[in-house]
Order: sequence, then structure tokens, then C-alpha cells
Amino acid sequence: MTSLKNLTQRNALIALHDALATAAALFASFFLRFDGELFWSRVPLLLQILPYFIAFSVVVAYVFKLTTTKWRFISLPDALNIVRVATVLTLALVVLDYIIVAPAAGGTFFLGRITIVLYWFLEILFLAAPRFAYRYFRYTRVRRHARSEGASPALVIGRAADAEVLLRGIESGAVKQLWPVGVLSPSPSDLGHTIRDVPVLGGIDDVEDVIRDYEQRGKPIARLVMTPSAFEPEARPEAVLMRAKRLGLIVSRLPSLESGDAPRLTAVAVEDLLLRPSHNIDYARLEALVKGKSVIVTGGGGSIGSEICDRVATFGAARLLVIENSEPALYAVTEALGAREGIAAVEGRIADIRDRERVMRLMSEFKPDIVFHAAALKHVPILERDWSEGVKTNIFGSVNVADAALAAGAEAMVMISTDKAIEPVSMLGLTKRFAEMYCQALDHELAAQVAGRPRMRLISVRFGNVLASNGSVVPKFKAQIEAGGPVTVTHPDMVRYFMTIREACDLVITAAAHALAPVRPDVSVYVLNMGQPVKIVDLAERMIRLSGLEPGLDIEIVFSGMRPGERLNEILFANEEPTVEIGLAGIMAAKPNEPPMPTLRKWLAALEQAIAGDDRATIKAVLKDAIPEFGAPQAPAQEPAAVIRLSKA
Repeated sequence: MTSLKNLTQRNALIALHDALATAAALFASFFLRFDGELFWSRVPLLLQILPYFIAFSVVVAYVFKLTTTKWRFISLPDALNIVRVATVLTLALVVLDYIIVAPAAGGTFFLGRITIVLYWFLEILFLAAPRFAYRYFRYTRVRRHARSEGASPALVIGRAADAEVLLRGIESGAVKQLWPVGVLSPSPSDLGHTIRDVPVLGGIDDVEDVIRDYEQRGKPIARLVMTPSAFEPEARPEAVLMRAKRLGLIVSRLPSLESGDAPRLTAVAVEDLLLRPSHNIDYARLEALVKGKSVIVTGGGGSIGSEICDRVATFGAARLLVIENSEPALYAVTEALGAREGIAAVEGRIADIRDRERVMRLMSEFKPDIVFHAAALKHVPILERDWSEGVKTNIFGSVNVADAALAAGAEAMVMISTDKAIEPVSMLGLTKRFAEMYCQALDHELAAQVAGRPRMRLISVRFGNVLASNGSVVPKFKAQIEAGGPVTVTHPDMVRYFMTIREACDLVITAAAHALAPVRPDVSVYVLNMGQPVKIVDLAERMIRLSGLEPGLDIEIVFSGMRPGERLNEILFANEEPTVEIGLAGIMAAKPNEPPMPTLRKWLAALEQAIAGDDRATIKAVLKDAIPEFGAPQAPAQEPAAVIRLSKA
């Protein structure tokens, strides 16, 4: 409930209106029940009672939120609150008449049953009528303005519940320059109904007929608005987009509102249409973890790091330090965060996680509660060529961040890892697996030192491919499609796990919250459940169709052959890692399986010496010793380099 200190002049006017409505309802009920002399004989006592009753009514209205509800958004819950207020005040009149007045007046009732019943109905009418009249006035004004200001006639694609959210957004002014003339719903139960005075004109397959019908009537439709339910597989969003392109329509989308975002229209983003439904996130749990905390994000200017920064700020962190070695990336993320009001105090620092002294000093000064370690070198073919750089950043950089977080007294460090770390065949997977082992060993060492007491947690979270992240396949395919093709795929049997950036970052914070539970779980590797892996060639075909084109006709798909360090399939858990059910939707976990810390430190010393001498043979030998399962990439049965694949027309 809104605190008294936050009440405004408008709240005072609402309270005055409700007080006058209550007085009017009481007088009207007396006037209708009693006539002439009987009415006037009761007026003196009524005037004595009235000030106390009105004061009581003001309190009741405030308790049931009538005083703090904006009339512009009056709705069914507010109507129920009006009924509750009228009922409480009516019961107060019953107590007044039957328990206080009647016994004192020798059994004579002052109001009587009929007057009390009349009052209940009149109180509801006098409280509700002005509110709903104002709501209707604002609604008609929005409609009038939308049409007079050149709002585009539009069709809404999606179920009734989603369409209603959009219509409310238009009525509230959150969505502008748009007026829906009809809804096309994938749900048969919606057919024949209207939603906030907008008719459901048919199913999704009727889009061309509806467009043609309105055009013949001289009311051409210019836009389609796709709601979240229009992106479900059974709604066949590819077909909708292809038809829209053929008809020359502008297509917008209404994003999911699960995260609390305000209704707004955005361009259709291909990467938002490629996945299974996202996991439901317990945002209260994430807020409880982050709220009021000091947080450091390394690599905070990258696609993953910047999204983690955004989520941390959204969930109420008190302070946020962004560590980034790219000046443009650091500037971009700190400017974006600084433009938002009421978020964490944001600082940005140029630093390379390879610089141990710099990282130690920054963390010592900032004293973080939680560290999210997203800084890494991640491009597989590049790291296959420049081994030592991957070792310096992904291994020694991670060691520096973990040691600095421990020295600074952090509660937890979360390292972003990869599904390529299991049975690795690339330097990316190899270096990330080594970093995982170091974090697991340090976590195990701390558990032994401070058994039974809260201690720092070090956990790793393995990602698959993150859609639209820097260097991922989706932006590459989008650019190739926009250029007219061809779209290049390495191998027809290549499969990968995919997830969105937002989903990945929310689940990372969820894993951290689980690791810091009062009863600390004996797991330190978390893997995000990404559903079934996706064939890259199928992904390419769907992206082409989502762009309104036909694979094999408008855009060719070319197989270019597997690159160094690639394999056909990714693995989520090693054979030696027993999985654990942790009861969190979207997250799997494994018990740690790492060498002892002294052995790891011996390998680190050998790696450091080999890097100083640029001794690639020794680097590979040490890493092979540390991770014996390191092997060559899978050899495909046939290497289909430079083969053009034409899909069915």
C-alpha cells in the first residue's frame, strides 16, 4: 500500500470525491426511503452522525486502495474494491442502527433495513459511476486521437489474452501511432468474439483474405503486430512473415511481458523466433540475491557481460563495477547504464584480466559481494591459431579473477564457461575446462578450511551458443541473408545448443542464488538446459524463411567444411561428472571432479614458463596432462566443402 507521505494533491481530491459520494449516498437513501416529515425529522441526528461516518469512510477507502488507484486505469479489481468498501460501510450502518441507536431509543430503528440496502446500492453507484465514466472518456479520447493523428490500421496476430495486453497499451498511451482493426487468433475458442471492442476476424491463415477484404472496402491495412503467442511453433510465424513480405506490410512485435517490461512495439528480431519457449525465471529470487549488493562484472562490455550488467542493475544492486579491456565497449555499456534512472552506482575501469596486480587492486578497492567473470577469448578458429593468447586470458586471467575475488572477501564468483569444455577438441574448450577445474579446486579447498560456516563459492556455468552474441552464427547468417546470400554452413550434420542472451544471463544469476543458499549444495558446475540441440542447416533455413525468403530459390545454402577446433556435437557433462537434480527449472548441475590444488598449481607454473618461451609443444603437453580427454575433432563421414544445398521450393 502507498505510504501516507507519498500521497499527492490528486489523492486528496479522490478522497474528497469519495467522502462526498458517501454523504450523497447516505442522504439519498434516506430521501428515497422516507418522505416529507419523516425525512426531515431524521436530518438533525443524521448530521450529527455524518462527520464521523465520513471520516470512517475515508479510512476504509484508503485501506481498500480506492484513494490511490488512478481512475484512468480503473478495472475489475478496482470495481471489487468498491463493492468491498460499500459492504464495510453498510455493515457499519448495521452496527450503528441495531447495536447503538436502537437500544438507546427503546427499540426504534433510525435507518431500517430498507434504508441500509438502498445505501449499499447507492454507495456502489456513486463511487463507481464517476470512475468508469472518466475511464470511458479517456478511452474514447485515445481512440479519437489515434485516428486523427494518422495511426496505422493494423491486424493483431495472436491469442485474445495477448491482444488485450496490446489494446490496453494503446489505451494507456504506451503504444502510439497504431490502431488495430481486428485480431487473427490461432485459438479456435477466440473466433466470433471481440476484445475491447476489436473483433476476432479469423485464424492466422486468414491474413491474406482479411487484408484483401479491407483493401476492397477502401480501408487498407498497413501493419501486422505479432504478439508472443504468434511466435509459437504451431502458429507458424515463418508463414506469417513470408505473407507479410509478399503483401508489403510492416511487421512489428509485442515482446513477452514476463520480465515486467512496459508494453512497446519493436521490430521483429529473427533470433527471438528460433527457440523453444523460455524458462520461467523466479525474478524475486534473483532480486533477493543482488539487491543492495556490490557487484563486479569482468568483460562487462561484451554481449554477455553487458546483459549481466543490465540484469544486475535491474535487480537492485547498490554498486556495479564494470571491468573491460576495450575502451569503446566500456564507454558504450557505462553510458547505457548511466542513462537509466534509479539504478546502481555504476563505475567502469579499463583493465586486462591478465594483469594480476591491476585486477587484485581493483577488487581490493571495490570489495565486491559477487563477481561475474564473463571476460574471455571465445572464437574457436582464432584460438586454434593463437594458443598462448587463449591460455593467458582464459586460464591465467580466470585464476587472477578468482584469487582477487577471494582476497577481496567476495561471497561468490561465477565464471561463464562453455559446453565446449567437455571432452574438448579445441583450445577454447581446453582453456575453459582448465579454468573450471581451478575454480572447482579452490571451491573445494575453501569448503575444507571453513567447514560448517558460510564461505565464498566459486561456480562455473556452461553455455551453449548464445543467440545474437558477438561472433555467433545468427548475426553472421543475418548479414549473409541481407547481402543476398549465400548462407555458409560448415557441415549438414552440425548441431548446437542455443539460448537467448536474456535467458542465459537470468539463469546465470539463478545458479549463483542456488550456490549461495543457506545449505550450500555440493555442486560447482551448472549447465543451462537448452532443450534439444538445433541443426545449423535447419537454423539457416528457418532464418531465411523468417526473412520472408525461400531457401534454395531466393537464398542458397553453401557447405564450407568444418573449421579447426570444431566438432559436430557438443556435450553437456563429462562421464566423470555425476549429475545432480537441484530442483531448478532450466538448470542442471554436476558434482565437482577436479585434481587437487597443488597439482593444478604445478601445471600453472609449467604453463607460465612455456608461454614465456613460446613453447607450443610444452603448452599442449601440459594441457593434455591436465585434461587427458582432450582429443581431435570428430571426423565427418564426408567432408562436403563447397557443396550447394538447395531446399525444396
